[in-house]
Amino acid sequence: MVRWVPAALTAEEIRAANTRYHDGAAQEYDFKWGIDFGALGRGQVIAKLHKALGHAPAHYARSLEIGAGTGYFTLNMLGAGLIEQATCGDISSGMLATLRANARRLGLEVQTARVDAERLPFPDASFDLVFGHAVLHHIPDLERGFAEFARVLAPGGTVLFAGEPSRYGDRLSALPKRLAAAAAPLWRRAVRAQAAAPAHACGTHAALERLVDVHAFAPGELRRAALGAGLHDVRVSGEELLANWFGWANRTLEASAEPDEVPWLWRQYAHRGYMLLQALDRSVLEARLPAGVFYNLMLSAHKPTGVLSAAAPRSAAGAATAAGGTCAERSAARTGPAGETPTAGRSSRR
Repeated sequence: MVRWVPAALTAEEIRAANTRYHDGAAQEYDFKWGIDFGALGRGQVIAKLHKALGHAPAHYARSLEIGAGTGYFTLNMLGAGLIEQATCGDISSGMLATLRANARRLGLEVQTARVDAERLPFPDASFDLVFGHAVLHHIPDLERGFAEFARVLAPGGTVLFAGEPSRYGDRLSALPKRLAAAAAPLWRRAVRAQAAAPAHACGTHAALERLVDVHAFAPGELRRAALGAGLHDVRVSGEELLANWFGWANRTLEASAEPDEVPWLWRQYAHRGYMLLQALDRSVLEARLPAGVFYNLMLSAHKPTGVLSAAAPRSAAGAATAAGGTCAERSAARTGPAGETPTAGRSSRR
């Protein structure tokens, strides 16, 4: 695996940077990434699950989301009736606070726990599904993380991760970003938007962004990480190529301007264009091109039946101590439905 962060950083420093960055980003995270909890969001999540698994997702009695963020995957899966009991873990208390607020607004019940993915405070075989979206590339010790995922997974259960950076796909995406950055002054003039003030580009957490992405993957590396944890039926696939190029070009343009001055018509054009190209990727390219050329990688695997734990058994108390003594916080709220409008050209990697 390729490490993106400076080699001098320790694993603890990477975890601390991830915590501070995501705490700072939590309040505006859903708007920035166009996260939707209505029919559009549910459709997107179900489509990703289907692609990662190679078939329609099942119903899962007990789920654990690693790096749950503001709840994009878990809350949409709950809304779709795919999960019965949901636990959301994240290293960032700020993200979990936003997730709980989203759950209250949607009238959904979840448990949240501030946890380190490499030291999960849960007993062996606690969950039927362990999953995440755009989280593996933040974990310093991926081998240890997968060992924990397998340990807390029940025999016959499923591990699924989506939105992970492809090493080659990420390199390909650099070109539209550079072209859009060069064209940004002309674009702002055309849409009559002022350049973004320094505060928008350099918030208190923005300086940490370059420190939180630890890995970029080749498909074989993800496959070996899953097999090394004792998981079977490993499947690695890719998604988004044209949609990614289009989306990142538009996001680069938008980021150069004051957010309130980006025209509504532009946002509609960018969003609809992204969705159209995403459908083209899905129907034409994703089944024909190697997984490694796409921007995102997806992995699914299963724990063999009859295997209690693929890693050395650890007591729940010991794991909780290693994770800093955090405990689950229940959020059960009943409010009306929500349906945020996606921002233009959203990438599926958060």
